[in-house]
Amino acid sequence: MSWFIKGSRLQKIAFSSIIQQRTRVIKPLDINLTRHNNVVKILIQQSLYSTNFSLSQEHVDNPPLKGEHENASLLSNKSKNESDSPASFVPTQEFISNDLLNNDNQKGQVQPDNKFEQDWSKSFFGLSTKAFPQEAANILLAPVNIHDIECKPDGMIYLPEIKYRRILNKAFGPGGWGLAPRGENSVSPRNISREYALVCDGRLVSVSRGEQEYFDPSGLATASEGAKSNALMRCCKDLGIASELWDPTFIRDFKKKYCMEVFVEHVVNKKRRKIWVRKDKEVEYPFVRV
Repeated sequence: MSWFIKGSRLQKIAFSSIIQQRTRVIKPLDINLTRHNNVVKILIQQSLYSTNFSLSQEHVDNPPLKGEHENASLLSNKSKNESDSPASFVPTQEFISNDLLNNDNQKGQVQPDNKFEQDWSKSFFGLSTKAFPQEAANILLAPVNIHDIECKPDGMIYLPEIKYRRILNKAFGPGGWGLAPRGENSVSPRNISREYALVCDGRLVSVSRGEQEYFDPSGLATASEGAKSNALMRCCKDLGIASELWDPTFIRDFKKKYCMEVFVEHVVNKKRRKIWVRKDKEVEYPFVRV
């Protein structure tokens, strides 16, 4: 009886030794691969599976991944006479697709695939690549409407911000253009500014910084919108919209023909001063003409 028990233990030890030797090739799968982990692990499993397919599943520590049979063609470039052991298997560059490499090297980062997935806070995608269609160009370069031009009391002429938006909507359609911020608001005690990018048809057109003064912290929200409008008007210079308003010759001729200086009185402090107004418009509050 003692001989039988001793013999059974010897058989068990011998059997365990054989199993450990046959399954030892599976151990490399437990290595923590630091680069291209998923791709290399799949390729190693494919190689190991071809040499250990006959092993019973109950003795395999790491079973082959699902779908390895469909990907077995990746190993077709190996010589039939070449050893299939993990030590001799070195995945070549052709096995690793660029998409998988990008996903592994830049985890958590979305890579833009087309013009609608750009990071406009940094990107200059499409800048000066080609001209806009002639139909849009005709709208953008059309002469400014004289009746749309306004004159400030200090004599500065300008086109209201809403006019720029209407021209952009007419040229590119609503949703065909937009302003993308390229940084945070820069706030000083009396001024707020921010840089914006004008994007039309999915490509960058111009970058400009808008600014706006404010006199009370409660007016910061309104001032930030004013800075955005100011940036839009400055960006539109690059598209040729109302470009006459930046031409000194046009400004002088316009003021001489359509504007005049008048004396007015402030209705609150009763101070008198001279201001500019359009000839076809009346003096507005808080001034009265004297």
